[in-house]
Formats: sequence, structure tokens, C-alpha cells
Amino acid sequence: MTQKLDTGIRQEQIAQAALAVVARHGLAGLNVAAIAKLVGIVPSAIYRHFGGKDEVVEAVLGMVRERLLDNVRNVCAETSDPYERLHRLLERHLALIRANHALPRLVFSDEIYNGPPARRRMMFRTVRAYLDKVAGIVREGQEAGVVRADIEPATAAVMFLGLAQPAAILWHISSGTFDVVAHAEEAWRLFSETLRGA
Repeated sequence: MTQKLDTGIRQEQIAQAALAVVARHGLAGLNVAAIAKLVGIVPSAIYRHFGGKDEVVEAVLGMVRERLLDNVRNVCAETSDPYERLHRLLERHLALIRANHALPRLVFSDEIYNGPPARRRMMFRTVRAYLDKVAGIVREGQEAGVVRADIEPATAAVMFLGLAQPAAILWHISSGTFDVVAHAEEAWRLFSETLRGA
């Protein structure tokens, strides 16, 4: 018999299972039956928590957003040094991708780019919120006099995201053989030197 869980816990389990299905089959292959099988419930039980596949996808995108922003909150709580914050954030960003093989497939899927406008907007708001936080770290570094003043924080934030995303794609399409950690360290060195003006 399936154990009855708190709605929030069950919704998180369903979203996590949906990510696992996306990792194997892409967003186009996501279906309620596959999610239910991974969670260990009957498909109809999914509808007690979500109105359908679109709501599950929204929950997955919401979970990704929270994890990204949690990483920013955590690094900001750990250190006040902007370079250390950004370096740790890069490491956590890549760890998140490596732990969730679905993320590259999800973020770059046709179902996001060509799917419902609300889904595209949700993904854009997620990326925008993350970039705004990164830009804030850069701006604080400028105010402290340790980051070049002639750098636009929003541009630096997009560059920062570029340290991880192409590497994540290469890691994913190489089935994990691309050394994303070594790449990230070298990319970080170049990025941090740019910010310092070294």
C-alpha cells in the first residue's frame, strides 16, 4: 500500500520524478504514467496534486528556479567576498547540472522554446532572476572597489552564465566524458581576471 504523504512532499517527489523522466526521454517524452511509476503511485494520484502535465512542468521549472536561487542565497551567506561568492556559485551551478542530467535537456528543449508562451516566460523569468542576483554580486564588488568599475554588471552576469551552460551541453552530449570541472576552473580564471582587470 502506498504511504499517504503531505501534499508538498508528494508534489516535490512528482517534480523530481518528472526531472528523471526528462533526463531519459526529453520533455516531449514526459507523461503522467512514467512519473507515477517512478514515484510508486497510480497515474490518477498525480491528478490529486496537479491538473496535468503542464502543471507538472511548471512545478519542475519552479523547483529549478528555487535551487538556483538557493545556491545564490547560500554562497552569499557563506562569504562576503564577491569573487569567492561567484566561484562557489559556479561550482554549485555545475554540481546542480551534474546531479540533474535533465537540466540541459529541459532548458534547451523545443518544448520550452516553441511551447506555450507561459512556459517560455516562466523559464525566462527564472534565468532573469538568476542573472539579476549574479549582477548584484558584481555590483557589490564594484562598490567595494574590487571589481572594475567599467564593467556592466548585467553583461558580466550573462558571461558568468556562459561559463557553465556551454560546458554543461558538451558534458551532456559527450555522455559525461567532457571534463566540465577542469573547463570551469580555467573559465573561472579567465573570467575573474577580466573582472579584476588583471
